[in-house]
Amino acid sequence: MKNVRVARRYAMALMAATEQQKNIDGTAKDLVLIAKILQDSRDLRLLVASPVISPAKKRAVFNELLATRVGKETLRFINLLISKSREAILYDLIEQYKELHDEKLGIVNVSVRMVVELNYAQEKDLRAQLERITGKKVRLQTLIDKTIKGGLVIRIADTVLDASVSHQLDRMRELLVAGQAA
Repeated sequence: MKNVRVARRYAMALMAATEQQKNIDGTAKDLVLIAKILQDSRDLRLLVASPVISPAKKRAVFNELLATRVGKETLRFINLLISKSREAILYDLIEQYKELHDEKLGIVNVSVRMVVELNYAQEKDLRAQLERITGKKVRLQTLIDKTIKGGLVIRIADTVLDASVSHQLDRMRELLVAGQAA
């Protein structure tokens, strides 16, 4: 949790800097690329996590790896993280920056769990309703979950709307048990 808070502060600082330079989108793309590179390279992940490897060596590796692939501002920021011994928050920082970027663009991430897959028309209708409710553009992620037995479980940021059959059955069970206890 502490790392997420620290990452959020760094992400906000990066967002402010890239906003001044009018390069928010470019930096977002750079960070997605860095996340992909880290995900694909076990050696690089070990390098980032290692307290034994010197910051100078880490900076040299990142500079060689990213110099021609990301913007100068992004590379400078990565070097700053390393010099402050904050490279361990890189994943969290990337996630926090993506959230801030989405907020700037008026996009909200919504995940919907359901028993059966929606067809195109149903998904389009659901997206339209969610956009109307949130007042923002919705990035929809649908997940199949047989455990909910029917209905939907919608997660918008920190809010969960549980309209699943399993939740309704649980509530009915609680009411019946409470009625017997009275």
